[in-house]
Amino acid sequence: MEIWINPACSKCRSALTLLDAEGAGYTVRRYLEDVPSQDEIRAMLDRLGLEPWDVTRTQEAAAKELGLKDWPREESARDRWIAALAEHPKLIQRPIITADDGSAVVGRTEEAVREALSRSRG
Repeated sequence: MEIWINPACSKCRSALTLLDAEGAGYTVRRYLEDVPSQDEIRAMLDRLGLEPWDVTRTQEAAAKELGLKDWPREESARDRWIAALAEHPKLIQRPIITADDGSAVVGRTEEAVREALSRSRG
């Protein structure tokens, strides 16, 4: 498993605490420092089964500066959204946990973190 985190985020810290308590093996990616490429973001979205606007933190200052709330949420705008996430990684919802079965979840709840754990354990 891999977990994309922002160490300042309480949801990320909670997810790490739960993974540790369950004895899970995982690697940490501090995605604000180790910024994912557009291709990595596309792959993550495929694993999540979501669109870029589904994992965008629209209340962040950068989102407001970019006017994201007015961007179209359709296939033709997908690359524009992905480029914005790569350029402004703080806009990416967190934590994102990739499970060993090839799927991923946005681990903002204990249930979602446990789902990733169960997918990784088979």
